[in-house]
Amino acid sequence: MQILTGEHISTEKSFVATIGFFDGVHKGHQYLITQLQALAKAMNMSSLVISFDQHPKLVVSPEAEISLLTTNEQKCSLLEKEGIDATLLLHFTAELARMTAFEFMKYLHDDLMVKVLLIGYDHRFGHNRSEGFEDYVRYGQEIGMGVVRAQEERLTETQGISSSAVRQFILSGDMIGASQCLGRFYSFTGKVIPGYHKGTKLGFPTANLAPDIPNRLLPPVGVYVVWASFAGHSYKAMLNIGYRPTVSYDGRISLEVHLLDFCGEIYGETVQVDFVRRLRDEKKFSSAQELVEQLERDAKSVDIYLK
Repeated sequence: MQILTGEHISTEKSFVATIGFFDGVHKGHQYLITQLQALAKAMNMSSLVISFDQHPKLVVSPEAEISLLTTNEQKCSLLEKEGIDATLLLHFTAELARMTAFEFMKYLHDDLMVKVLLIGYDHRFGHNRSEGFEDYVRYGQEIGMGVVRAQEERLTETQGISSSAVRQFILSGDMIGASQCLGRFYSFTGKVIPGYHKGTKLGFPTANLAPDIPNRLLPPVGVYVVWASFAGHSYKAMLNIGYRPTVSYDGRISLEVHLLDFCGEIYGETVQVDFVRRLRDEKKFSSAQELVEQLERDAKSVDIYLK
């Protein structure tokens, strides 16, 4: 897959393209890309996914708080796995945000060599987002661009698939629902940073993780069944997101992962955490011994789930 970053594409190729932020590259996105590839093949053109280097809301509403499902690097990696020909990460600017839908489509056609635009079933663009698919078709006819509407992929009859739906599942701690929408485990990477060694003293050494980006979406406080991967190996693990109320409450949230079948030093390593399911709430125990007993039960549950 070719990754394009310029505002203009200097090429003789013509593209069948689709556009969106593609946060998470979930099953809805994957189905859209399948349609894109089929359309490009039928028209003997290259397939192009157009995305943005930052969430448009951060430009339109700078005060907005946006939690992301993927970094740009992860997004491009996931798109590459879908087998498309090229991905373009546009730098989203205030100037771009001010464009009308017609102006934006003309920019795609004239500067980015987009000859056919595949529109997501509910996607709208342009500075006021007031136009709909019929308007896009009419603009395309004026510009000389074909416009096709994509079909929708749904999880169930009542549950659609979208980045918002994935976020809702994650924020409710429903990692199984998130996985069903994504078509894979929800994951993040984090660097192992120095901790307080409380877990080691209890016989459950943990690695403290700093997420890869500050606005990474994380599930609510609790204990989770996860896979932890680094240096080419994956380990059964349990992850605690919370305040460590039993051993050291300092008001700061932490992410601590305990690997079941590993013993060694991993400070400085970058670990990928894949969420399988939520195990339980975080709670304060009356003693360290009571905490240890619960951790032992947790470890057994993790082992059972991941078998």
